[in-house]
Amino acid sequence: MRARPAFVALAVVLAGCGTVPTSSSPVEITQVADPPEDVGIEALPPVPGASREEIVRGFVDAMASTTRNHPVARQYLTGEAADSWSDTGAITVISSDYAPVAGDDDTVAVTAGLVGGVDAQGAFTTGSGQTYDQGFTLVQEDGEWRIADPRDGLVLLEPDFARTYDEVNAYFLDPTGTRVVPDPRFLVSGESQATALVDRLLTGPSAVLSAGVANPLTGAELRSNVRIAQQVATVDLTGLPADNADALNVLCAQLVWSLDQLDDVRAVRVRVDGAPVDVTGVPDVQTVDDWASFDPDAVPAVSVGHYVADGALRTVTAGEAAPGPAGTGQYALSAAAVTADARTNALGTTVGVSVAGGTATLLVGPYGGALAPVLPAGSFTDPTTAATRAEVWTVRDGSEVIRVPATGTPQTVSAPTLPEQGAARVFQLSPDGVRAAVVVDGPDGGELLVGTVVRSDDQVAVRDLRSVAPELSQVVDVAWRAASELVVLAGAQDEDGTAPYSVGVDGWDLTTLSRSGLPAQPTAVAAAPSRTPLVVAGGTLWQLVSGTWSTLVRGQEPLGGGAPFYPL
Repeated sequence: MRARPAFVALAVVLAGCGTVPTSSSPVEITQVADPPEDVGIEALPPVPGASREEIVRGFVDAMASTTRNHPVARQYLTGEAADSWSDTGAITVISSDYAPVAGDDDTVAVTAGLVGGVDAQGAFTTGSGQTYDQGFTLVQEDGEWRIADPRDGLVLLEPDFARTYDEVNAYFLDPTGTRVVPDPRFLVSGESQATALVDRLLTGPSAVLSAGVANPLTGAELRSNVRIAQQVATVDLTGLPADNADALNVLCAQLVWSLDQLDDVRAVRVRVDGAPVDVTGVPDVQTVDDWASFDPDAVPAVSVGHYVADGALRTVTAGEAAPGPAGTGQYALSAAAVTADARTNALGTTVGVSVAGGTATLLVGPYGGALAPVLPAGSFTDPTTAATRAEVWTVRDGSEVIRVPATGTPQTVSAPTLPEQGAARVFQLSPDGVRAAVVVDGPDGGELLVGTVVRSDDQVAVRDLRSVAPELSQVVDVAWRAASELVVLAGAQDEDGTAPYSVGVDGWDLTTLSRSGLPAQPTAVAAAPSRTPLVVAGGTLWQLVSGTWSTLVRGQEPLGGGAPFYPL
């Protein structure tokens, strides 16, 4: 699905200018996704007399080849099926312990754990704990068993998929036009990766993200494959509107941040209809340093870890009290969040939660100043902030998403599918404010969901809430380690208790983090890009340093407290 943003709004907030040539013709792009021959494994053809199970297993193994059109895999099919089977489009990723079982009716059933699926644009969707179950019909052809009804697309074992494909981010623009937003995609390793990545940018954001971001490249086309020489990628575009020069700034930032991830690219040269672009203050050969303000993981220098102890707001700097009455414990805070302004490097609005007599109260005020009550409830989730807007979010009574802008007037955010997912215990905005990670009550304890924040005129909504780590149960807390990575506290998979994990925003690459040094089970977590993750364990604060959890002040006793967070 393509986003179709109106760049008039972007032009208002963007500085600089560019000139765009007005006409040219696109050139056919060849081998957009063709991998080099040395990637993957050498597929083996069927052996004479192979059983039905062996034919199906051989077909699955041969689909892991990266040879164009999968000629060996087609040898496992009937002649008619080999001619009609399409190996392009979607990919189904299954567990490596799959089992083909022959039936009594010339069929073979394949059962495996469904790891996930990858659509034609490379976007991964987790399997949500489902089972992959597919039947193959086999017939005798020239005295040998062959598959007659393969489904289009590829079925890859998880190790083969991880070895053959790289996950990179296609970057789009947040609604403020001030930073790029990651949209993870899987691309075949090899020389054509740069062209394939730009092709994904031109096609647009993934379906779940499209309503939350803008795409400066909408309507553009490549005139030729992306060329790379001496680690400089040259991107030649056509089809850009002649009156859209202001969008050239964000377009260049989008291309440079996306291509910079590739191992063989260190800079980008952008051409439009064969002519160099003219962007004020930016050289012909551009790097991410020229577009540092669009950094997806930028965090203000003033963003120092905070937490709450004995009702008072404190910083992780030796447990110092935050300035003003919030730091004295006057408000008996149980949780808080603070906005930060990267332009002024100053902390802005403080939103705190105070609970007394069974009633929770949301308090708002300037950092270091007095806080005033603005909203009562039975409960509030710990407040959360994003780096792109001066506002704080929370969830009231488990289902009503509340947004508190700088004016301090709370507003309800539409989240139509949240109540049916379960009561929200945790709600955390991504650093760019385009996504929200939510922990809801599920049948096996807390469940982790990720949704997209959609802004249209004065309307704000949270949509497309989906499970991203179905393997995890009893999820306790979540935080954003980066714009595309989460830190999760959930039930330990190897023993009783709770353990920290990291996982991509799309659910890929679930990894267990160290518990070394923790005195007890972790109960709360805080994280931010380029900041040390914090957890609460046994009522004390700990930070992750070189794979080991240590006290906030090295060599000293742990500091007591809870509800840690980083201002954004």
